[in-house]
Amino acid sequence: MPILFLLGIAAFFVLSWWWHRSRTLTRDCRWREDRARAPEGRSFFHCVVCGAETDLPRGEEPRHCLRQQ
Repeated sequence: MPILFLLGIAAFFVLSWWWHRSRTLTRDCRWREDRARAPEGRSFFHCVVCGAETDLPRGEEPRHCLRQQ
């Protein structure tokens, strides 16, 4: 019985991880930092998949796809 419980817990975590990875808004985006185009004190990123561009405070990275914007 304890083995079934442990297998259930492991299955829950594996399925939760898979669900999160397949539903995230950046699953197709490949963000690249372009330091030559970065404004002072900020980081400039562009996506090589959808072409979206954004600048963020230095040290942060994009977490969402910006293709609709």
